[in-house]
Amino acid sequence: MKKRIFVLVMTVVFAFAMLAGCSNNTTSPAASNPAETSSGSSGPSGSSGKKFKVGFSQATMNHPFRVAMVEENVNYAKEHYPEMEIIVTDGNNDSAKQVSDVEDLIAQGIDALIISPLTAEALTDVCAKAMEKGIPVITLDRNVNTEVTTYIGAENKPMGVASAKLLAEMTNKKARIIEIQGTAGASATIDRHDGFVEELANYPEMKIIAEQYCDYLRENAMKFMEDMLQRFGPGEIDAVYAHNDEMALGALEAIRAAGRENEGIILIGMDGTEVAFEAIKNGSMAFTVVYPYCAPEGVQYTYKILNGEKVDKRIVLDTAIVSAENIDEWLGKGL
Repeated sequence: MKKRIFVLVMTVVFAFAMLAGCSNNTTSPAASNPAETSSGSSGPSGSSGKKFKVGFSQATMNHPFRVAMVEENVNYAKEHYPEMEIIVTDGNNDSAKQVSDVEDLIAQGIDALIISPLTAEALTDVCAKAMEKGIPVITLDRNVNTEVTTYIGAENKPMGVASAKLLAEMTNKKARIIEIQGTAGASATIDRHDGFVEELANYPEMKIIAEQYCDYLRENAMKFMEDMLQRFGPGEIDAVYAHNDEMALGALEAIRAAGRENEGIILIGMDGTEVAFEAIKNGSMAFTVVYPYCAPEGVQYTYKILNGEKVDKRIVLDTAIVSAENIDEWLGKGL
């Protein structure tokens, strides 16, 4: 059911050593009750008979990427590790709530913590507390500013580099760009911005003319883009670089509502949602960079750790650029 992500991004960009194998991407229905405790009752065991209680702290469940991250990990554990009980919490896009969630999970006596932190700084102390108590911490997608047992995710900075490089090719190295950033302080936001800006430094006539944090939310990006379309007239915006597909699609909605879809504004997203793939197919978006949602790798590595296996401190998953050139290979495989 899972579809393997193949490395399509240019070798010069992804010279970063890949420390672990492939990731997967699939369409997943929305979770009906993300705060529910999930545990398997049947299926292959292959374990020593131990029972494990695992806390899964998700930053927010307001995006299909994060729903898929939780659902696919939980469902894989139910099928393959029936001895693993997973308690899922939803931080509701609130750092204070996510910290409280993790404190509660620790109090429940979890054997391991899987966490995708909203921001690095806010979740650092509570992750350090778990480590001090001997609870393995597995961070997914985003990291924290303290040592954890292992981090699992793709390299976000090269994704920003690759996006700037391809945009330069598409615009003859001359563009006025709106950047729609994710959540302030999130490691993914920082790296996707830094990689993009560092590559832009090679192209003096490519400039970011406006930027704003929009929390990876479509509605926030739509409102920001509406403001930018009032600020910049026809022909004054060449491209929009959004840190995820939802925000790119929000920008697209604003452009259409303003009647400016014929200006040729290049839209760039990240993550790899099916809606974004459809937009690329019909020419509304230029490209997206697929980011694996760390499933089932999250529970796979957690299971290894709980059974005493040594794992690398950093598990790097593969990513890919999807554009008009290869969109037919990706349609039907998005989130």
